[in-house]
Amino acid sequence: MIASMTGFARAAGTSGPVQWAWEVRSVNGRGLDVRLRVPNGYEAAGEVARTALQKTLSRGQCQLSLALTKPETAVRVRVNEALLGSLAAAVARVPVPEGIAPATMDGLLAIRGVIETEEEAAPETDSLARDLAEGVVRLVADLVEARRAEGRQLAEIVGGQIARIAELTEAAEACPARKPEAVRARLAALVAGLTEGGGLDPDRLHQEAVLLAAKADVREELDRLRTHVGAVQELLAKGGAIGRRLDFLAQELGREANTLCAKANDAALSRIGLDLKAVVEQFREQVQNVE
Repeated sequence: MIASMTGFARAAGTSGPVQWAWEVRSVNGRGLDVRLRVPNGYEAAGEVARTALQKTLSRGQCQLSLALTKPETAVRVRVNEALLGSLAAAVARVPVPEGIAPATMDGLLAIRGVIETEEEAAPETDSLARDLAEGVVRLVADLVEARRAEGRQLAEIVGGQIARIAELTEAAEACPARKPEAVRARLAALVAGLTEGGGLDPDRLHQEAVLLAAKADVREELDRLRTHVGAVQELLAKGGAIGRRLDFLAQELGREANTLCAKANDAALSRIGLDLKAVVEQFREQVQNVE
């Protein structure tokens, strides 16, 4: 079984008056990167969750968050009587110019620091830390299952693509343009066209024809394509964290497909090579999501 690097999971619950919810989203990445966002004071619980993900996953970019909803807290209002008294005494000592109203109580209360407010903290339950830890266990298990579910779909897609690559490889092998008589006919026509006007060394032409035939031979490319196809099939059968190796094999398959197209000197073989390149590119895009 293979797993995708894409998944989502959520675990929520209630501990006393506090409602909490863990969420994690993962997408593909070259390595494992877990980014954490938790409320102030809950960093320890966040690190526990981060560690659990790091022990379970091998690749992917994960966004992990914790949301808490607490009951509304009462607000207490307190008058700083010492400051208010000092302000009133200071104002009383200052002569008030004609035309200016004396200071009033509402004006003094509006001065910063005279009225103080504070929220009564909601009591934390003893079970909250335990419930958050249990939620992490569920969260990680659900994320793993989500990634495996998508991995099963990926396995079908990738398996079909590698089967198509194997089919096109055999089609290139059986292409009539690769038969010795077809190669000889093309070379004979080429040599005849060059020697039609005379003045060319037949021996030299023979050497050039041999070199041309060697450059046009795609035997090695076909053999390597078969080898890479077999390696991919073995990895898919084995399962596990095989994404990096599949990505490497996708690059090798692409290299061989490009070389085959470059060497093809026949329209039929070129079409097969182009179809092969298209399927290999689709295969490469899909394996980017495999863990």
